[in-house]
Amino acid sequence: MSDKTKGDDIAGLPFEKAVAELETIVGRLERGDVALEESIAIYERGEALKKHCEKLLTVAEKRIEKIRLDRSGQPQGVEPLDAE
Repeated sequence: MSDKTKGDDIAGLPFEKAVAELETIVGRLERGDVALEESIAIYERGEALKKHCEKLLTVAEKRIEKIRLDRSGQPQGVEPLDAE
């Protein structure tokens, strides 16, 4: 499987499935019962999954808004959660 194919596979995963697979990989590596070559391969996949999860979290954070209140405490509109 080429790197592009691996990346395409991961790019389509929803956050929850990516995290679950990443947890499985971490568990396998921690047990230490995986051959060296396979350890390297699943470690690389784990890195790609981690990056994918970080990207999805960043997108989600940008979508979150907070409600702006006027001086009387009434909703006035919305603004980004972390206005930078």
